[in-house]
Amino acid sequence: MSARALTDAGLAAVPGVAHGFFTRQGGVSAGVYGSLNCGLGSGDAGAAVAENRARAMAALRLGPEALVTGYQVHGIEVRIIDGNETAGERRARRHTDAAVTSAPGIALGVLTADCAPVLLADPEARVIGAAHAGWRGALAGVVEATVSAMERLGAGRGAIVAAIGPCIAAESYEVGPEFPAPFLADDAASARFFAPRRSGGRLSFDLAGYLAWRLGRLGLGEVGATGGDTCADDAAFFSYRRAYRRGETDYGRLLSAIALES
Repeated sequence: MSARALTDAGLAAVPGVAHGFFTRQGGVSAGVYGSLNCGLGSGDAGAAVAENRARAMAALRLGPEALVTGYQVHGIEVRIIDGNETAGERRARRHTDAAVTSAPGIALGVLTADCAPVLLADPEARVIGAAHAGWRGALAGVVEATVSAMERLGAGRGAIVAAIGPCIAAESYEVGPEFPAPFLADDAASARFFAPRRSGGRLSFDLAGYLAWRLGRLGLGEVGATGGDTCADDAAFFSYRRAYRRGETDYGRLLSAIALES
């Protein structure tokens, strides 16, 4: 079975760019990791993870050595990858939550299990980016940092096409009444992304909507989203929150990746 991925219409229209927001379907892992777990930091068998990552790259018509992922820490560090690094150097897992490149044949990947993957491309400058955006990174400015790094490689904001992949949706993202405080302190307009739940003073948080708003403020050419609720859709996605609710000790990681074709 081939690795299965969702695509964004805006990014799919960009010539010379391959991308995919991969689901959990089409891999070889078993149990809580079934089946396309691409997380090197999970407790899954290393050989299974390697095969899953290779299948995802094959879906983008690339070899397994093309994939670059980081050791994600919910920060705003952006790695700039040039074509002079060796495959071994590219595979080194650095503490970073985003990466950009203008080199063809390199797949920038991020791993998620409720956080939002964001893929970006400038079709004119041929610069791409990928960011891992949980609430901490989103609030701290990881997408803004990624766009700035793309600009350092020659991208223009008005030409960039961005897409937000599957993440935990507002219906599943319940937070406490104290949660919005840092968002409101940063910008009072972010109040629109919090809605009261039916009881208990709890709130829902719209992570994808919040990210789309922040991307929209940057003046990008296009901002899209695939939709999908990683927490609610067990058949299609891995979810940290769902695993926690079930008392499971670990969970699979979804891969999202983008590459410039050679």
